[in-house]
Amino acid sequence: MQDADTSISQRGPAACRRLHAAAAEFTLRYPLVGTIREVSPLSMTFRSVNPWEIAAGLVLLAALTALVLWLVFRKRPTPEELERARRQLLVQTGRIVDGMLLDVCEVEAADGRTLTMLLFSYRNGGVDYECSQDITDMPGVVDISQVRAGFPCSVRYQPGNPQNSIVVAEHWSGLRIGLPQFPAFDDPDPLDLSHLRPGRG
Repeated sequence: MQDADTSISQRGPAACRRLHAAAAEFTLRYPLVGTIREVSPLSMTFRSVNPWEIAAGLVLLAALTALVLWLVFRKRPTPEELERARRQLLVQTGRIVDGMLLDVCEVEAADGRTLTMLLFSYRNGGVDYECSQDITDMPGVVDISQVRAGFPCSVRYQPGNPQNSIVVAEHWSGLRIGLPQFPAFDDPDPLDLSHLRPGRG
């Protein structure tokens, strides 16, 4: 029994060696789908830059910088310039409608100035509007002594925005010197109705 155990233990390593040798000679029935190959690290490629592209980029950057500086440091229009531009726009594109002068009054602005306002009213599309116009900077155009409450006038308003309206401008005036004069007609001769009333002279 001991000899058998000894022979088995002695044959053990030899069997293992034969098994390893057979495994080394073993081949697969199906080929491998893919083979492992050594992958080299990606190399960074540098693109040559055209000088014209650099010049175009610099020009674009300079233009954007100039635009930003102009928006930041440009001169803001004054309220007088905005009002003058509004009057010019209405003279060129406004429609004319009959209106009536209400009053001339002076009001104090937020900056402490005294503004002369011309109040007027008009009707457009069945809606009555009461508006005012600043005539402080128009002393050579508007004579306040000629403005009479209750007198008719002509009003220019913006189509689509009737609240935007004026009565006077630098080269146009809707003020009227007086009331319209209608020609006087003499009383016509009485009609002869004797033929309609028989028996009466």
